[in-house]
Amino acid sequence: MNRIARRDFVRQAGRWAGAAALAPSLSGLAACAARASAPAAASGARGYGPLRPAGRELALPEGFSYAVISMEGHLMSDGRPTPRAHDGMGLFPVSEGVVRLVRNHEDQDPPGVAVPLVPRELAYDPLAGGGTTTLEVGLESDGRPTLLRDFASSGGTTINCAGGTTPWRSWLSCEETTFGRGRGWSVPHGYVFEIPADADEPVRAEPIREMGRFTHEAIAVDPDTGFVYETEDYNRRSGFYRFRPRTPGFLAGGGALEMLAVRGEPQVDLRTGQRPGVWREVDWVPIEHPDPPEAERSATTVWAEGFEAGGARFSRLEGCWYADRSLYFHATNGGEAQLGQVWRYVPAEEALVLVFESPSADVLNGPDNVTVSPRGGILICEDNSGATHLRGLTPLGEIFPFARNILNQREFAGACFSSNGRTLFINLQGDTISMGPGNLGQTFAIWGPWERGPL
Repeated sequence: MNRIARRDFVRQAGRWAGAAALAPSLSGLAACAARASAPAAASGARGYGPLRPAGRELALPEGFSYAVISMEGHLMSDGRPTPRAHDGMGLFPVSEGVVRLVRNHEDQDPPGVAVPLVPRELAYDPLAGGGTTTLEVGLESDGRPTLLRDFASSGGTTINCAGGTTPWRSWLSCEETTFGRGRGWSVPHGYVFEIPADADEPVRAEPIREMGRFTHEAIAVDPDTGFVYETEDYNRRSGFYRFRPRTPGFLAGGGALEMLAVRGEPQVDLRTGQRPGVWREVDWVPIEHPDPPEAERSATTVWAEGFEAGGARFSRLEGCWYADRSLYFHATNGGEAQLGQVWRYVPAEEALVLVFESPSADVLNGPDNVTVSPRGGILICEDNSGATHLRGLTPLGEIFPFARNILNQREFAGACFSSNGRTLFINLQGDTISMGPGNLGQTFAIWGPWERGPL
């Protein structure tokens, strides 16, 4: 593994431009752990400066502004009310100054309570209230947004948490549950659904069963191979998967699902006891039964098959992003302090390394969704009790707060930048059930002097 070890993240220091420059920031995360005894240093004065209320919902650095472009309950262009539980979201350029956002809704209402987003004939399960909406947004040269139209784009799914974009302009929406008929639903759940970004009306949601039935979270695609990488969000029993489609770019045509294993360390437990910077060679074990009926009774049935074959164990895998010819993914409560780990997998080298493990909630408290700006800046949404921050990273790996939710205790999700890097779109999740305390899902656009800092 010496040839891999020599590929130190520092070698990328001169490439701090474009999304491919993810590695320089992450290379410095190890320094954060060393500085953990000095929270002031780790909290990052080199970001954009202290946060201040920029409105009733968000605190931002001086000079930044935001607008609410979508709010739960407001009528959309199609006449339907905007659904609750805003979660994962992907951005697709349309033309100069116009972008599309495809947004998940993690509706957790049970059968008989959930309200479908689309007509019955287009719903995967007419009893389920989750799915996706699409927003078309016009952007001024300084990043200011104007919502042009919005509409439901798929429905009949449930607990649509994160997901990911594809190079062929589609959004992969993932269900974070394996419930089915035994819980009152009309069909099994626990699948990935593909939604075309360019659809101008609702599409029928069809499950891609060979991508697995488990508690899905995020997805990222390797554009060199078309392989799709999937994270599993199940406490203390999660796997990292890849789906090799028979035809790249045509996921509905099926393919092979596999689970990451560490060569020479079958059933290795990577939740704790790990040291950043130690490279491991990777194998992939086949999942022969990606859609087992037993998954309804046990959400970790697919994971158990992979683990018994030698797969690796993680804890609560959530955010996932492709950059620098690597897959970066988060174990939200992994590590000795159970505050989060950042992992890197390099497909060309079949190698895995722990990049960072949070030593303190002051540094990083439960990393979830992650995104990279066109300038190579890294932004992380925290997902933990009381964690209501967006955290950025400097090229030296210093973590700094970029935004704080001052409205409620609901999490940030769905962070994504416009192609020119002038606008950041972000969701506040709101309540995931109709009987919640009244926190509304919202989508924001943030603009300001990005050039002043590393994002």
